[in-house]
Amino acid sequence: MKTKPNGVKRTRLLLAVNTRLVRAGFRALLERIPWIEVVAEADNGREALALIATHRLDVVLVGMALRGLNGLEVSARVSKQFPKVKTVILSLYTNKECVAEALRAGASGYLVKDAAIAELELAIKTALHGTIYLSHGISRRAIDDYLRRAGNHVGPFAQLTPRQREVLQLIAEGKNTKAIAFTLRISVKTVEAHRKQLMDRLGIHDVAGLVGYAMRFGLVLSEIESS
Repeated sequence: MKTKPNGVKRTRLLLAVNTRLVRAGFRALLERIPWIEVVAEADNGREALALIATHRLDVVLVGMALRGLNGLEVSARVSKQFPKVKTVILSLYTNKECVAEALRAGASGYLVKDAAIAELELAIKTALHGTIYLSHGISRRAIDDYLRRAGNHVGPFAQLTPRQREVLQLIAEGKNTKAIAFTLRISVKTVEAHRKQLMDRLGIHDVAGLVGYAMRFGLVLSEIESS
């Protein structure tokens, strides 16, 4: 944290959200909180990770449906590579499966995008104190019960490898096989193998089904949701 001349400690925050307009809205809200300093912004997951590596940060506020590398993957990598940095995920979705996967990925908070400024401030403050924050309307008891019932059994999504989840997201974003291979710096045959493994593991046998599955987890948004 950075200290202002008046002695107030500033929490250093990275804001990672897809669209410029939404990002500007969140920045305006965050700038009204005197103890928070937005030190950088990102519009995709890979840029967010690069900025986290080069800036001294306390918190990352990250959209679930971040392009290239979604909020779950960013949160998982931050928790492993930068364990002192807290992540708070922004999402449109409140279903138990999405929230549970966010917590499994190491997120310290899960905030619905239409939250009020007071809740935004509370979520960040709670995460900084080492406690998990769930947005109003999300039952912590229900999530705990869901995780307890799941136990060691995890759903198909959690069983996917990080690379398979990357391929799933890129397919859902409309990229073809060659574009995915270029983005991930792997061969076309490797992409095709990952796609087959995805379909086999998820029991989905067409691209439209994979896109729908990714949307269910909030990894990508429909045109209406992203507008």
